[in-house]
Amino acid sequence: MTMTKAIFLFLLAAVVGLFTSSVTADNPLVTHMYTADPTARVFNGRLYIFPSTDITCKEGFGNNGFRMPSYNVFSSQDLNRWTDHGLIVDQSEVPWGVKDGFGMWAPDVIEKGGKYYFYFPNIPTDKSAFRRIGVATADRPEGPYTVMETYVEGIKGIDPNIFIDDDKQAYIYWGGGEELFGARLKDNMLELASKPQVIEKLPAKYKEGPFVFKRDNIYYFTFPHAPDGSEELAYATGTSPLGPFEYQGLFMERWRDGQWTNHHSIVEYKNQWYVFYHHHQISKNQHLRSMRADYLFFDSAGRIQRVEPTLRGIGVARATSKIQIDRYSRLSDKHVKVSRRNDNDLPAAWIVDRVQSGGWVNYDRVDFAAGEANALEVSVASKTLGGTLELRLSGSEGELLAEVPIDDTGDWDNWRLFSAPLKRQVTGVKNLSFLFKGPKNTALFSVDWVRFKRVDAEAH
Repeated sequence: MTMTKAIFLFLLAAVVGLFTSSVTADNPLVTHMYTADPTARVFNGRLYIFPSTDITCKEGFGNNGFRMPSYNVFSSQDLNRWTDHGLIVDQSEVPWGVKDGFGMWAPDVIEKGGKYYFYFPNIPTDKSAFRRIGVATADRPEGPYTVMETYVEGIKGIDPNIFIDDDKQAYIYWGGGEELFGARLKDNMLELASKPQVIEKLPAKYKEGPFVFKRDNIYYFTFPHAPDGSEELAYATGTSPLGPFEYQGLFMERWRDGQWTNHHSIVEYKNQWYVFYHHHQISKNQHLRSMRADYLFFDSAGRIQRVEPTLRGIGVARATSKIQIDRYSRLSDKHVKVSRRNDNDLPAAWIVDRVQSGGWVNYDRVDFAAGEANALEVSVASKTLGGTLELRLSGSEGELLAEVPIDDTGDWDNWRLFSAPLKRQVTGVKNLSFLFKGPKNTALFSVDWVRFKRVDAEAH
């Protein structure tokens, strides 16, 4: 990469970071582009995600239906607002790689000695393997990155993962197929310090995407595994970075809705563990995926507890932000449905669609700063007589906080704002319930978002 190009990419990343931020911690984490294979890392007190990029696959391009040309990086400090720092490596910048192969699959990044090493697979021009693993380096997590002139010798495969142990020894893992591999890295982080070895005693059938981490002196070797249909997330444990490992089973069930792949990373941030993964809820196309995240927990013996994917995701929402209650924590089993507002266009958006009386939506973890809000505002559309939206704390039997009367807005696509005062001041992190009331057996209204605001007395 030339100095001029590096400066350009750095400035571009800065501009993108200023103007393309998400205000939600819900799933998917990003809705303005397709992102898969998210690797989450904590650098300098901030959580970064390095995903691959999915774009629509045209005939004659891509691999196995995937068309993946480049990588972006995202970051957050509160896990609620995510900044897109922009593109960091593109296939056209890889000296040893095919320039239009669209084979930039799952990456990883690690920091050592103040330098950031970004590892990625690509199709080599010398046709020496299906994929080789390249490295790009930077002085900051968000770049700019300089791609090394050649790939790492001795590795043929996909999905690189890097782990640095407490003694500062670095290891690299990779796979794709019936076997997964590992090896030590030299201090320069660019060469193998040992011969690749097979990670033994793992279950048969296809495996990829290894991700290794250490907790309480236990080494966790995690990976997507496809024993029957689509990929489940599974793991093994051991007392050494290269094993032997003992297989422990799955911790996330396989998708059963047409999404074959899953690919993950696991990270601890501010004393809480998280798993990052992907799904195709936006596109309904298994080759156009979106990264997601959920909480991860361990039992007293260190076993990973089963993860149930959610729409609510992670993070604490600010009360004064636009809260998408369609990314619910829980939903009544009737009288409520969630629909896409904008069909298949990006950025993606959903609504709580044409609710009926008796329906409800719970949305957890909303943070109220003292004195910042005394009213609830709702973006609503209706083509009926409307109804009432009730706000309560922690379930339908919780304390009533507000009652917002909803009128006919003229059409289901005609969105208007309705508001009502809070019955008392609310502070701290609260779990909220939104209940819908009105005439029975008819659609009342649709809800796009809600937020809390401050209304001064003199404004009335």
